[in-house]
Amino acid sequence: MKLLSLYFCFITLFFALPLSAESTPLVDVFEFNSIDTQKRAINLARQLRCPQCQNQNLMESNSPIAKDLRLTVYLMVDKGDTDAQVIDYMTNRFGDMVLYKPKFEPRTYVLWLGPVFFISLFGWLGYRKVKASIVD
Repeated sequence: MKLLSLYFCFITLFFALPLSAESTPLVDVFEFNSIDTQKRAINLARQLRCPQCQNQNLMESNSPIAKDLRLTVYLMVDKGDTDAQVIDYMTNRFGDMVLYKPKFEPRTYVLWLGPVFFISLFGWLGYRKVKASIVD
């Protein structure tokens, strides 16, 4: 009975979740000068986290601030700013929390190196446990 309810949960989740991020409709439509500019602006908006939602990127969010930031990204890309300039503007305004991939710097070492440390620690502890059980 538990296995049947588990299967039901997986089937429900499979049909309830979208198949890919590409299938989500774009909220705003902007006129771009070229396809490359459009792709750059969309790529940048997908790299930046919505400051209000914090679990969606700017392209997926429907919040008013995300709409404003999508427009800002579009205008900056249309003006000719580089990707680094757009990202620097957003991080200066909202902090590093708008980045899905934070920079590797001293204050984020724990974030980047913590998983490696814990995997190594648990691997070493597991090795010692297996070695001790073989010796006994």
